[in-house]
Amino acid sequence: MKLVILDGYAENPGDLRWDALRRFGELTVYDRTNPDDAEEIARRIGGAEIVITNKTPVSREVFDACKNLRLVAVLATGYNIVDAAYAKQRGIPVCNVPTYGTDAVAQYAIALLLEICSQVGHHSAAVRAGRWSESPDFCFWDTPLIELAGKTMGIIGFGRIGRAVGRIARAMGMRVLACGSRPTEEGREIAGYVGLPELLRQADVVSLHCPLTPQTEKIINRETLSMMKPGAILLNNARGALLDEQAVADALNEGRLYAAGVDVASSEPILADNPLLTAKNCFITPHISWACKECRERILQATIENIAAFLAGSPVNVVNP
Repeated sequence: MKLVILDGYAENPGDLRWDALRRFGELTVYDRTNPDDAEEIARRIGGAEIVITNKTPVSREVFDACKNLRLVAVLATGYNIVDAAYAKQRGIPVCNVPTYGTDAVAQYAIALLLEICSQVGHHSAAVRAGRWSESPDFCFWDTPLIELAGKTMGIIGFGRIGRAVGRIARAMGMRVLACGSRPTEEGREIAGYVGLPELLRQADVVSLHCPLTPQTEKIINRETLSMMKPGAILLNNARGALLDEQAVADALNEGRLYAAGVDVASSEPILADNPLLTAKNCFITPHISWACKECRERILQATIENIAAFLAGSPVNVVNP
């Protein structure tokens, strides 16, 4: 059995071990593979029966060139980089890792919010630059400081991660509203369910935790931004294409949005001309909500279990059954 990892570096920059995968056969690991070069992707897969990928595409062209492929294991939840429908035609299961980072991603959404509200990083840098030492007062601050208790958090997409964010918001004294998921008893214990327009009208903070679908693409756009409270805060560490990024940048620059915190972009790595890069009060991080070691350990372990189950004849986490 031959296994190939096409882009292992993001999952394992050196603090994890691939050794457990070697029990399945001969393993070849590439840190990165050019995602735009289907010929190189196919060449690297070669005669392997199992390919493991994170963000490197496995297209119809690649499937056609790699006749020995029997399984695609995705080191993530999202699997849009694989032509899963064509893989199904070929009888090749595609497996993903459906749950690994609920708590970490929820924590990161709140980290973006707290940075916006308290600007810890900014003030720490200012202290090191001598500004506190030079202050005529016993303290100083030069950005607004915002208390969250009593404010309303609106969560779009109230699945596992959305509910985890809601629980943290509740613990900080926030009122929570939710939309975009079928109401559940667990959800009702955390939030009040409302429609999207009502959520946008009431929320001081809007946090996105819905999947990217044709229905949710650019769900935050000029029209929906116009429904939001003046001075609201927007958070997105789900998928970049949930935002009309130009419309969000305009709302920030015009002061209709107070701030935005995003960990994702419509194209990743972020393009140099992305309008959010020059927007006022926009906090941007490089898609790392998922990247703590604990999450990556769970991804690796789940991938090992996916491969073992496939080889045992009972595949699990198959997205194209």
